Amino acid sequence: MGRDLTGQTILIAGASSGMGRATALAAAQAGANLILLGRNQARLLETATSARDQAETVRIETVVADATSAPAIAGAFSDIDLSAVDVLINSVGNNLTERAFDQLTSDSWSSIIDANLVAAFNLCKLLVLPMRSRGAGLIINISSTAARKPDRSGAAYQASKAGVLALTHAIMEEEWANGIRATAILPGMTNTPLLDRRPFPVSAEARSAALQPEDIAEACLFVMHLPERAHVSELMIQPSRR
Repeated sequence: MGRDLTGQTILIAGASSGMGRATALAAAQAGANLILLGRNQARLLETATSARDQAETVRIETVVADATSAPAIAGAFSDIDLSAVDVLINSVGNNLTERAFDQLTSDSWSSIIDANLVAAFNLCKLLVLPMRSRGAGLIINISSTAARKPDRSGAAYQASKAGVLALTHAIMEEEWANGIRATAILPGMTNTPLLDRRPFPVSAEARSAALQPEDIAEACLFVMHLPERAHVSELMIQPSRR
């Protein structure tokens, strides 16, 4: 399977760290042009600089906006031609330290639903119509194994990631005839900044055994390299050592 994404334009949300950053670097190395979305301008610019180091000829734009706000991202993309975007990769996500059900409040619940599910909805709404108008497009939403099996990630996180999974399937069901494919990638424990939000510190040994952001980037590239006739509905990836 080739690694060439030359000529493709990929919008990566959550590109300032973790899986989004790793995917940006891998896609740049494969020759893709990038639109990088995030809330932290300094970290986003660092990702863009590192991506340019991978491939000096690719075109990279950065957009600073909060994906949980539909008006904010609509305004941030008002001068960008979204009809040129071939792939949306949504890697926006968050979790709580106080995540147990008896610790949740209406505000903390809403904060995770907003970060993980509302942001995904807003991003998909932004791209579906331009993709439909051109008759082609790929959406990759990063969900979680927590969407499929019980764990200790917390009720808000599990509900939001299950929502991302359902949202992805619904888009595919409604839009496949318009040339749009939608894929949910469900990673298990991955060594990203989210581990720092766990109620108890994660050991260096556990971090080493976990998936790395580059593993999820490889999964995204696998899906992107498939021909348009092929559709991956879900891709679950877990650490081989537990």
